Amino acid sequence: MPHMQSDPTRTAIRTRLLPPGTAGNHLAVRLADSAEDAARWVADAIASALREAQAAARGLVLGLPTGGTPLPVYQHLVAEHRAGRLSCAHATCFNLDEYHGLAADHPASYHAFMRRHLFDHLDCPAERIHLPCGDLPGDAVPAHAAAYEAAIAAAGGIDLCLLGIGRNGHIAFNEPGSTRLSRTRLAWLDAGTRRDAAHAFAGEANVPRAGVTMGVATILASRRVILFAAGDAKAAAVAAAVEGAAGAHCPASWLHDHPDVVVVCDPAAAAQLTALRAPWRCGAVAWTPALVRRAVIATAQAAGKPVLALGAGEYQEHGLGDLAAAHGGVHELNLGVFRDLHATITGWPGGKPPERRRPGDIVRPRDAVHPKTVLVLSPHPDDDVIGMGGTLLRLVDHGHHVHVAHCTSGANAVPDEDVRRHRDLAVLLGGVGPDPADAAQWRRAKAAVRRAEALSAGRACGLAAERIRFLDLPFYDRRAAGGVGDPLGEDDVAILAAELDRLRPHQLYAAGDLRDPNGTHRRCFAVLRRAIQALGAPAWWRACEVFLYRGAWDAVEAHELVMTVPLAPADVERKRRAILCHRSQADGALFPGDDAREFWQRAEARCAAAAAVLDALGLPEYTAVEGFAAWSEPS
Repeated sequence: MPHMQSDPTRTAIRTRLLPPGTAGNHLAVRLADSAEDAARWVADAIASALREAQAAARGLVLGLPTGGTPLPVYQHLVAEHRAGRLSCAHATCFNLDEYHGLAADHPASYHAFMRRHLFDHLDCPAERIHLPCGDLPGDAVPAHAAAYEAAIAAAGGIDLCLLGIGRNGHIAFNEPGSTRLSRTRLAWLDAGTRRDAAHAFAGEANVPRAGVTMGVATILASRRVILFAAGDAKAAAVAAAVEGAAGAHCPASWLHDHPDVVVVCDPAAAAQLTALRAPWRCGAVAWTPALVRRAVIATAQAAGKPVLALGAGEYQEHGLGDLAAAHGGVHELNLGVFRDLHATITGWPGGKPPERRRPGDIVRPRDAVHPKTVLVLSPHPDDDVIGMGGTLLRLVDHGHHVHVAHCTSGANAVPDEDVRRHRDLAVLLGGVGPDPADAAQWRRAKAAVRRAEALSAGRACGLAAERIRFLDLPFYDRRAAGGVGDPLGEDDVAILAAELDRLRPHQLYAAGDLRDPNGTHRRCFAVLRRAIQALGAPAWWRACEVFLYRGAWDAVEAHELVMTVPLAPADVERKRRAILCHRSQADGALFPGDDAREFWQRAEARCAAAAAVLDALGLPEYTAVEGFAAWSEPS
């Protein structure tokens, strides 16, 4: 029998508990300092339950989910087993759901997912592993569902059920509208759920329209439930489940009826909970300049007034009367935050040379060096122009030495039809196109499509080809190949560290769109952190300005802004031309979580909306703005 103690060398997991009633929450919330800590807490809870059951010579029945969120949990459990600290020989596992119409050996099936990421790496007996069958005809599913319920009952019921949560509040495949009394059944999938799965099926059109799922009542019959959420894409759903009324509109809210449930999340997933969004409503807080700015902006937005128009009544109504008093009154508080926000606005992101300075200009430390070496890190080959194309153009126009490093090939997002079109062109010109039967060759062709588009977009921004680098970080291909464990490796770190050390930039722009805890943006940010650590935080890094931009989905929140670059209509048009060079990415509905608009449309809408937010706060009115946040550790 393996040694059943946890690893004493691991650092402590940093969490805090928000009991029910803390800030209008109906469920207990375990808030971790980071997504990594949240995943470790969940994994440790499952491992502890397994160890306790083994020590008591009894079995343990687990309910298990699939998807990106539980992956780090499964990685920790596999690591514990491989280290000889965990056995699952006495465990019985029931998976929550499966796509209808997929055989167990289909690469996108949940059977394949669980084997690839968990079951093939543990000692859980095969006869104790249960998953819903996805390839039965529809009229055979009711009998199968009844048998699945009977198997759970025969095993003694589920002791510990781990749940994820969909952006619409679904748990398993219980979509909005699912009743409190629902049991295992065939369920139709919400359009948003199918969009979120599009990446695994090479497009939304290929995603099954239904799934076999445990019902809400099946899940609530579990003795203990842990709902795990990470990333800000889940923030609205977490808030609805924790603070909203229980009902079929948000199936996760049915958990209010459970006697032993905890919601475990990172700060990003908890961001819309009152305890994080407005902590001053939960009791005394330690006021920092950043928190003061956030509180004043939140008050202005709730009141529908510009910052300078806020009065004592609005502050009292939102529980901030003492804050205004501590800052010398309402006028001083308003003025301080307004000036702070206004100072972030600049048309010279690389700094304004002294010879171009005008009376009244704000003199900034970045003005001292001109021209600068600027490095823009782009996780995919289009994130640079989508997220900060206007600022990129401005930096080039102002004569800075701008370099763009595309971190990954982006091959995963190229539709097959785009490669076929390029292959047809090659054949028409007398050449030989890639062979679709050769998977490696076909993938290289997809990477070449993205590379050619990135070079075209770079030319549209005035960048010479030698200023555009393709790092092809290996983790991207390892991740596409599947498998267990963190795909990031020392080779990724070495490649990026070498690029940073080669350029030693005065300014670095990195994608801070970290909403997906398993997404490419977040992994590239992790590689950046490790690369800086590997370099030993050199002097050039300590002097480097680092800005985080966002992608096509969300703008930097007003309270996060450290630099705001206004875009004129001509800037918006030039940015659009650069984005349109990425034609393989034209179908916005292909990607998880996107709406039907193309990237350029969503990018323009995002920048216009960000400008409208500043306008409503009483700052100058612009057509569009690109906002940047400060360097931070990913949560």
